[in-house]
Amino acid sequence: MSEDPTVLREGERPRDRLGGRSRSSMMVALGLALVVLGVGGVAFGWPLEEGGSRVVGASAPIGEGANDLRDITAHNSPTVVANPVDGANLVVVNRVDTPSFSCAMNVSSDGGAHWAETPVPFPAGEERPERCYAPDAAFGSDGVLYVSFVTLAGPGNSPNALWTARSEDGGLSLSAPVRVAGGLAFQARLAADPRVAGRLFLSWLQAEAVSTLGFPAPGYPIQMAVSEDGGRTWSEPRRVSPPGRERVLAATPRVGPDGAVLVLYLDLGEDRLDYHAAHEGRGGPPSPGPWRLVLARSADRGQGWAETVVGEVVPADRFVAFVPPFPSLAVDGARGRVYAGFHDARLGDADVWVWASADAGVSFGPARRVNDTVEGDGTWQYLPQLGVAPDGRLDVVYYDRRADPADVRNDTSLQSSHDGGASFGPRAALSDKAFDSKVGFGSERGLPDLGSRLGVLSTDQATLAVWTDTRLGTQASNKQVLAAAVAAHGDTGLGRRAAVYGGAPAATVGLLILGYALAGAPGPSGTPARSGTAGGVGGGSRRRRGPGSIRRPRSPQKDLPS
Repeated sequence: MSEDPTVLREGERPRDRLGGRSRSSMMVALGLALVVLGVGGVAFGWPLEEGGSRVVGASAPIGEGANDLRDITAHNSPTVVANPVDGANLVVVNRVDTPSFSCAMNVSSDGGAHWAETPVPFPAGEERPERCYAPDAAFGSDGVLYVSFVTLAGPGNSPNALWTARSEDGGLSLSAPVRVAGGLAFQARLAADPRVAGRLFLSWLQAEAVSTLGFPAPGYPIQMAVSEDGGRTWSEPRRVSPPGRERVLAATPRVGPDGAVLVLYLDLGEDRLDYHAAHEGRGGPPSPGPWRLVLARSADRGQGWAETVVGEVVPADRFVAFVPPFPSLAVDGARGRVYAGFHDARLGDADVWVWASADAGVSFGPARRVNDTVEGDGTWQYLPQLGVAPDGRLDVVYYDRRADPADVRNDTSLQSSHDGGASFGPRAALSDKAFDSKVGFGSERGLPDLGSRLGVLSTDQATLAVWTDTRLGTQASNKQVLAAAVAAHGDTGLGRRAAVYGGAPAATVGLLILGYALAGAPGPSGTPARSGTAGGVGGGSRRRRGPGSIRRPRSPQKDLPS
């Protein structure tokens, strides 16, 4: 006869059965918790232990019309900046090459999750149709945003004047532009002093004449103007490059760790092929070089200059002198360090190199190769952009063709250094799909232009990268969009190691507890519990966002097609 489960056995108390069920449930819950915590620690800690970063989500577009195939606008050369007063307030500006020259500006108030376009005001009295070009942006220490750009004029679309505008609402609107310089101001870049609100530095290449796709004569200098009142007025231009450097371009200003203003630029030496456009805008073998990477330093806000040759560069390709590839300059103010980055073909194909200075830019150590590809593998890694997080981590974002033996299709990659640029962790692939490097203005002449730079923002927890993506374009349309991705960074110390090395033992203990609870513990009627009575772990998972103010970009266009 079977036992009635509702009748107590001899000597059994009612709470014994309740206690058995309770103990079994508690053991199942404890086991599950340990397994989930252990597996999670290993899953999230191990990639961070090996590479220091993990990409969050898919590539997402910035700007309207990105996924509209009828829109063939070519967006490139992004600058991305964050408001120091409100870290969730981000701004991206970029130039537009086709179907007509223009500027674009997009603003986010939620750390890059969503973007909205802000028109750049066109100055009164400038030639129509409106042609704004080559914008740059910087936030002042008080949260005021500054934007620089040139206006174009004439049948050759030459720079007619250099302008700046300001925004006191995080980029939702811009003031009427202020004129800084007159005609033929090329490659303007903007920097704000992080210590002194309203102090700005604007550098550019001042030409005297232009020829088709180049400059007709050597000797055009890099100049700088300074504003002490938030861009309302500007000083007279001051010469940065010495007369002995006759073919200079691609200048980038920053404020150094000691408050000195720094300007990094390329000295092309005897390169007439690119500077004077002897290539006539057509692709082919590069100049033999060498070029020099030069850092100018001024302790008196541009009145006088000293310089350091950062290093020599072996050219990798031809370019149009009006829109050259820019070297990248980054400053670690808390540690007195300065970093310069560029690509170089000294090993036979383009690689990314970084030079580090431990004395605020007075001297630099030897170049360090960043990309972790086989030397001389025949694929390009190029156009690096550098960012420094508050904790000192150095991020390098660059275009990367390692996955394409034909050396045509780009990915976008990130590598980081935690030791001042002495070594770099493994590469993290930021783009979720490769794209054609031969789509862009000039593609019909074999000299396509993906832009002069990429954009990067670095916090202790995350890196936001912005680049030119051509997956929706062809060599007929030349459509380019701005794409963005976020990489999350973990604790580089005890916390990360604890997650990795503590996760596996925790998961093992949890499995042992689950096995005991499910196999041998009393069930609701005093019998051993069957497998599966505890249920499963379900309900899906939440997408991890990049910690801190930076969020995974989202826009009305959603993700880019893969």
